[in-house]
Amino acid sequence: MNSKFLGTGVALVTPFKSDLSIDHDALTNIVNYNIDNGTDYLVICGTTGESVTLTKQEKKEVIETISKANNERLPLVLGIGGNNTVQVVEEIKSTNLNNIDAILSVSPYYSKPTQEGLYQHFKAISEVSPVDIILYNVPGRTSKNMDVETTLRLANDFENVIAVKEAGNNMAQYLELLKNKPEDFLVISGDDDLAIGVTLAGGSGVISVIGQAFPEAFSNMIRLGLKGEAKEAYKIHFKLMDAIGYIFEENNPSGIKAVFEALNLCQDTVRLPLVVASNNLKEKIRDFVNKF
Repeated sequence: MNSKFLGTGVALVTPFKSDLSIDHDALTNIVNYNIDNGTDYLVICGTTGESVTLTKQEKKEVIETISKANNERLPLVLGIGGNNTVQVVEEIKSTNLNNIDAILSVSPYYSKPTQEGLYQHFKAISEVSPVDIILYNVPGRTSKNMDVETTLRLANDFENVIAVKEAGNNMAQYLELLKNKPEDFLVISGDDDLAIGVTLAGGSGVISVIGQAFPEAFSNMIRLGLKGEAKEAYKIHFKLMDAIGYIFEENNPSGIKAVFEALNLCQDTVRLPLVVASNNLKEKIRDFVNKF
């Protein structure tokens, strides 16, 4: 089993200054904050990193900043996905993946392919990727669920397809994956609210949004889950529960950036079409952070 991706991965934000340029100092601080407090691996340029609003050059700079700050301490996962298969294949071929341990590739959005289309898309990616692949199923964003059969078909057919980040918020689908998966295939929760339940059921942990703001508590919770210590793990889950709700109340990553602002780790600036969290939500988040 690929133990690199056991535990808590975090989908890092991309902090912006007031002029919307990338705040590389804040990004460095967030990386160190996570490494120092127990996070197991880092995910770069995912949805939470606002990757769809970053230019090619900016993505390159974000990868460089995180790689430099990380200094080979934790495994790195890079988001490379999209709904134009040829373009995704080209991006994989043209990206320097020397410091990258795996790519996280989202199921094609907007186009609504059939299950066969999803299979062929990931087959094309598998055939060119020099690193391991974590599939990413997030039907709330893609408007198409990748069925368990398709995920397992990819897991069985391609050696470099090592995991799925499942984020359908559907416990039945998680359980079906866990029941039928190949032994060394990882089922990673992409739902912060279900992460501990999935881990206790045999999952490999989580790629989390809230985890990057409370890395010590969150990674401890997942470690307890991996050891089957449900009662202790749920104690931490209940402490974090309100915050998990808050950060997804309006949109991601505006919510998590409001948490980081309350923690003085970065500004809450986001790029359009996203807007910052409402004052009402910010107040709830500040209260939570102050009491935590």
